[in-house]
Amino acid sequence: MIDETLLEILACPACKEPVRLEDDKIVCTGCGRRYPIRDDIPIMLIEEAELPGAPEGDKDSA
Repeated sequence: MIDETLLEILACPACKEPVRLEDDKIVCTGCGRRYPIRDDIPIMLIEEAELPGAPEGDKDSA
């Protein structure tokens, strides 16, 4: 589980907006990218993010 203090200081690397925890992903409140969490570590890399509206597993190709 992600610590609330950590979640408060994280920001989306793509658009710099705040993020929220949603199931097993960190979701940007601005652009909607979904970042995975692996072994309780948020993977905040743009190339690892799923785009909003994309099926699970689809990564950003940019």
